[in-house]
Amino acid sequence: MCGRSPHGQSAIPVAPVPEICPSVERRIIPSLMRLAAGTKLDSYEILALLGTGGMGEVYRARDFQLKREVAIKVLPHFVSQDPDRLRRFEQEAQATAALNHPNILAVHQFGNFEGAPYLVSELLEGGTLRQQLAHGSMPIRKAIEYGAQIARGLAAAHEKGIVHRDLKPENLFVTKDGRVKILDFGLAKLTPARPAPDELGTTVNLATDPGLVMGTVGYMSPEQVRGKAADHRADIFALGAILYEMLAGRRAFERPTSTETMTAILNDDPMSISQAAPSAPAGLQRVVHRCLEKNPEQRFQSASDLAFALEALSESGSSAIHVVDSRSRSRWVWVAVAAGVVVLAALLIAWWRIPPAVPVVESITQLTDDGERKHGPLVSDGTRVYFNDGQPNKWKIAQVSVAGGPMAFVETNFADPDIVGLVHDGSALLAYGGADFPCPLWMIPLPAGGAHRIGSNEVQWADIFPDGRIAFTKNNKESPPSSYPSSNTSVGSDLFVADKDGLNPLKLVSVPGYIFGINVSPDGHRILLEENRNDTRLLREIAADGTGLREILKFGKNDCCYVWSSDGKYLLYSSGNGKQSDIWALTLGGMLSRRSREPIRLTTGPMSFTEPFPSRDGKQIFVTGLKERAELVHYDMKLHQFLPFLSGISATEPTSSRDGKWVVYRSYPDRSLWRSRSDGNERMQLTSPQMDAIWPWISPDGTRVAYTSHNQIFLIDMNGGQPQRIIEKGGDAYWSPDGNALVFQSPNGLAIFDVHTMETSTLPGAEHIWGPFWLTDDTILAGTDAASGQSKYLIFDFKTKKWTDVFTATIENTMISPDHKYLYFTTGGAEPKLERFRFADRQIETITSLKDFRQLRFGYTQINVAPDGSPVLTRDTTAQDIYALNVRWP
Repeated sequence: MCGRSPHGQSAIPVAPVPEICPSVERRIIPSLMRLAAGTKLDSYEILALLGTGGMGEVYRARDFQLKREVAIKVLPHFVSQDPDRLRRFEQEAQATAALNHPNILAVHQFGNFEGAPYLVSELLEGGTLRQQLAHGSMPIRKAIEYGAQIARGLAAAHEKGIVHRDLKPENLFVTKDGRVKILDFGLAKLTPARPAPDELGTTVNLATDPGLVMGTVGYMSPEQVRGKAADHRADIFALGAILYEMLAGRRAFERPTSTETMTAILNDDPMSISQAAPSAPAGLQRVVHRCLEKNPEQRFQSASDLAFALEALSESGSSAIHVVDSRSRSRWVWVAVAAGVVVLAALLIAWWRIPPAVPVVESITQLTDDGERKHGPLVSDGTRVYFNDGQPNKWKIAQVSVAGGPMAFVETNFADPDIVGLVHDGSALLAYGGADFPCPLWMIPLPAGGAHRIGSNEVQWADIFPDGRIAFTKNNKESPPSSYPSSNTSVGSDLFVADKDGLNPLKLVSVPGYIFGINVSPDGHRILLEENRNDTRLLREIAADGTGLREILKFGKNDCCYVWSSDGKYLLYSSGNGKQSDIWALTLGGMLSRRSREPIRLTTGPMSFTEPFPSRDGKQIFVTGLKERAELVHYDMKLHQFLPFLSGISATEPTSSRDGKWVVYRSYPDRSLWRSRSDGNERMQLTSPQMDAIWPWISPDGTRVAYTSHNQIFLIDMNGGQPQRIIEKGGDAYWSPDGNALVFQSPNGLAIFDVHTMETSTLPGAEHIWGPFWLTDDTILAGTDAASGQSKYLIFDFKTKKWTDVFTATIENTMISPDHKYLYFTTGGAEPKLERFRFADRQIETITSLKDFRQLRFGYTQINVAPDGSPVLTRDTTAQDIYALNVRWP
């Protein structure tokens, strides 16, 4: 066995020195310039090698002049030849030497030994914070103490204009006496400091390239992840992540890959500390979460403020009791009064600086387990939760205990019921009758009984007051094509209140937009309106008597389903990024509120939660939870059944190479493109979920993939790499058989893109035509809207420059077969089918029924065709159940 190298503890985090056999040692050591014991560096003698740091080797040495042991970091020759590493090493020395603080590593000297720069610092005994965290979370008092020390050290650095930018447990050293030292300022950003009075000296100003990501994944602030300029508040974010880890025993933004971790830093909030460390005081939780705010303006604005907040939370020691004589009693009274004023002022400052208490989800209980689709609104009488269960156009009303257990269905004597609300005494459900809007209202007695229609109005949206009255909306102009119109310039809505039986409706207000959701407050005094006006979504509030209509806020397309909390102090809603949704709370605040209109995130995944509804006692919020997944299946034309395609992969939109050896697909639900062999091997991710790539098509030669992203068209190599944007506005691109062109949907109709000249030309007469497929080098197939909701397909001939009608059918989604002999398509409605059109004799053939086929959410199933000509569909395997969020309110 080769000899072991010396080891020990250093002020700089070190990795163990590997065992080096003599034959290897002769080759490696000269290039590293490893120093032997007894080597002299100026007035220092090397005693032992402690280990290898991130940029150098660390030694224990003795200072002859001051008779003390020190740590020396030496930059090896091969590293010192790298200008960037040399600059960082010099910057670390300059930054650290400019500071003199008990919580920052003390640097004594910076020198050069035979062309190798070195840095002399104090020698510490102990270990890194990372070593302590390897054992899990630490006591709250110790975490607060460590956090306050780090904050004080950062405050000293920031005062000198130095931003660390790489704060992490590996760069924090805890000495044996419990003192925390900040190490490694190699990524520090030095900016001109504001000199204090009578302060002499200079500050180094070193620039950083804009757009360069600096830091360590997991502790970088959102602005660092984006490559933007980072100031001292980036260090505060990193310290917040470290505090979180000390308390929770896990990283705040831990994900399987670096890319996912950075995405989480940008978009997600960490799990509430109360769930990982329930004993942590609410004040400490607020401090940590304020440090981790995405917006730097919402964090602590100085490390000294953060240190003050942490110190205010630390437990005070016992005070000794002093006996005083009567002559000094009056003086001590004044001292006590003054001290009281100081304490009161400190408490007021802490109250203002520390964010107020917020509601926290302490646990989550799953109530149902059938996995079937569900939708709200959810309603509860305190013992049961009622909801819709099943499939679109086949909904049933179901119920489950608030403690969970078996489901039961509520029988109705009308089809496709859809819950509106629950009568306050729990005696009946109010429901819409039918899937189309507008529709009648029905009252369904509980636990059983015949349902009866309420009133004669057909309504868009409705809710029920605590006293049984009914609020509902109707369009006062032309109805939109769906319940969630994308444009509402011609739609206006009226809000009505009617009696319990739906009679005597009284119009409260008319609004210019389309109301697509209403909710009555628990006390019955206010009504929330979700209004879409020219694609701007507004949350508005009106008194139950029709007065005081006011706008509360504007909200995004992924925000939904605003309801009042049980006490009426919060608004609950779901919001997400289009891929995952979480539950949020919003308080408008009063005169003394410091978080007016600041949303509070209650859940952080991993599944999507939507449609919140509070329990009557306010202790729970009932939600639907969604675990999205899908499977690819192909229809075997001989066996007449669906069989797995690319087993084990949750995906949509597969496209195969011409030789059938490769396939590109869109993973579901994260929406990134992947490439693999047709047997599923050799998988490679081509795009990130953020690109949201759709409609991938492999080129005829199998070397490139065309896809659409955010209404732009890109090309990417089949082996990955940097995507090339070729079309700024367009989508749905399809390769020509010879691979020389793409036909695509442009804002002005169908167009042709020449991949060699990079020029675009528009097809004549194609302004309202969509969904193009290339049949031959000289012909293109595309569709246009026809009468009665049908689609008409036409063929364009490049030689004649004319369009020719081919066939008309009710079509949802289409795909051309690889041999271009068939056009496969799916139909919708109550009896959906998989069919194909045969170009040879222009006949339509039904392949199979899709009545029992589980389509993806919103009834959308993308159809594709395998190399063998069998149709490929995406079957939904999503599990959706009802959950109860157990909430602790402030």
